[in-house]
Amino acid sequence: TRLCARVPSQSLARAARRQGSRLASPPRSGPAVVRAHRSRAASHVSRAAASTDGGGTADDPWNKGPIDLDARLYSYLLGTTREPEVLRQLRVETSTLRGSQMQVPPEQGQLMALLIELMGAKRVIEVGTYTGYSSIAMALALPSDGVLVACDTSEQSFEVARRYWKLAGVESKMEERLGDGKATLDALLARDGPGHYDVGFVDADKRGYWEYYEKLLKLVRPGGLIAVDNVLWYGKVADPEVTDKQTEAIREFNARVARDERVTQQIVPVGDGLTLCRVR
Repeated sequence: TRLCARVPSQSLARAARRQGSRLASPPRSGPAVVRAHRSRAASHVSRAAASTDGGGTADDPWNKGPIDLDARLYSYLLGTTREPEVLRQLRVETSTLRGSQMQVPPEQGQLMALLIELMGAKRVIEVGTYTGYSSIAMALALPSDGVLVACDTSEQSFEVARRYWKLAGVESKMEERLGDGKATLDALLARDGPGHYDVGFVDADKRGYWEYYEKLLKLVRPGGLIAVDNVLWYGKVADPEVTDKQTEAIREFNARVARDERVTQQIVPVGDGLTLCRVR
């Protein structure tokens, strides 16, 4: 996951300059404007419209370009996100801990909760719990007899998570598994059998993503959901000059999932990028 709302201040400066330019320029009309439009259209043989109208190329246009999510707009987004008080408190405490950027942001937690509700899920596996934000967000959306298996390798992280599970009133829904995630998934498959779970969520070591994914394909039922975090990896996946092992592993994972006919998939640009896969 990513650290919320760390947006370069230059984005706000650019936005202010653009806005100021619009306010300073009087509206234009008449034949001169028509000629200007025609001139611009002719120059778009090899590229698409301006970033405000899309982007890309003439052969591959972005009819709706990506949103520039600057600090002001992100603050607005958070202001319209329903974040339970217990999760806000956990977010504040986690911000003081090492690795706080690993915590999912509020809008992603709310999305995960929404998906749990939409699916009517009752059994969830989470690989990589950290301090418990995403596990609480999902557990709050589970029915009273729902179960979330929380897997992590850090006892220190679990110590924080346990306190907040209790505060959130979801500790009875939690099954804690401390240890290697792959071994845990193998043990769950041996105990519960294939197709026992409705949702699997992975937010663990990036070089192990494909192995986690393959194991969850056995554990999650047809029609169930596998969600994988950090698939945009702070933008590094799109930078050809970044070739470290974690980045390369995520690139390979993304490419393989995109070709995998066993699932219907899409990367959602929330948080640090979230892949959603419906098991066929």
